[in-house]
Amino acid sequence: LTFMIFPKDLASLARFILSPECKSICILSGAGVSCASGIPDFRSPGGMYDTLEPKRITATEEERRLMAMDPTYVVEKNMFLRNSYPYLEVRRPFMLGTQQKKWKATIAHRFAELLHVKTRKLTRVYTQNIDGLDHQCQQIPTDKIVNVHGTLAEVACESCGADHDFDEFCQQVRTNIKDIYDVDSKAPAESSPIACRSCGRATVKPKTVLFGSGLPGDFFAKSELDMPSCDMLIVAGTSLVVSPANSLVYRVADEAVRLIINRDEVGQELGITYDQRKGRDFFMGGDCDEQFLKLVEELGWLGELGDIIDELPEESARLVENAIVG
Repeated sequence: LTFMIFPKDLASLARFILSPECKSICILSGAGVSCASGIPDFRSPGGMYDTLEPKRITATEEERRLMAMDPTYVVEKNMFLRNSYPYLEVRRPFMLGTQQKKWKATIAHRFAELLHVKTRKLTRVYTQNIDGLDHQCQQIPTDKIVNVHGTLAEVACESCGADHDFDEFCQQVRTNIKDIYDVDSKAPAESSPIACRSCGRATVKPKTVLFGSGLPGDFFAKSELDMPSCDMLIVAGTSLVVSPANSLVYRVADEAVRLIINRDEVGQELGITYDQRKGRDFFMGGDCDEQFLKLVEELGWLGELGDIIDELPEESARLVENAIVG
């Protein structure tokens, strides 16, 4: 049995990542990694759930009452199968914004790409986000990205499972679904159904997981494969309150290093400890992009990040520029 010396500072953390002892790294990410892209975070104050106005949504009084009580009814399976308008109207700007690539992958996303390109140690990115930004990092093989809660960038019928073309669907959203946010003057005044070509039901939507649905089988199959041999789990920008995604934290081996990059200390009830003097947990507190940039610098990869500065969101690009100028 070899005695493991866990990283205690940024330098030893970077050394561990580059060392032969570290062979497999997995990332579990949440909304915090996408903040710098400007994409709205559903759960935070001022986010979609916080500002929802049920009276503007095409629904019955009973459905509006449920949404007023709990905004997550917008993405609840039985509600959607009965009436797809709440989901489609609330998510309209996010679906169309995704199609127009309105939001760009951040430093946090690009870190995963650099990790793969420079070390070949990236085993998997488990993202709880539905924004599809991980897929903008084209050097990460697709099979290394698991969309735990699905993605906005692919479309299927919730009833029969038939796949639909994303661009065609977005065109139908433009012409058939009203804009409850008053930003699109060309949107129709009232919503009309988007029917499935296959079964005819108005239940076509992006492949995001609705409340009351099971997660994609991919999550269970790959995590079962990855967790036992994972040497380092990076937990980034997530509150760790949503299961079963948060189970990765306690499913890695006891000697695996857990790096938490987040504004707040999270996951104590899952066994994460914040006493840096002992144990395998290493906390980098603060904004995801700023913390990942520090790690990129420590690993000596700043130049590579500088090469793609034009592909970064404005806020991220500014951080990289300042780091290069130093």
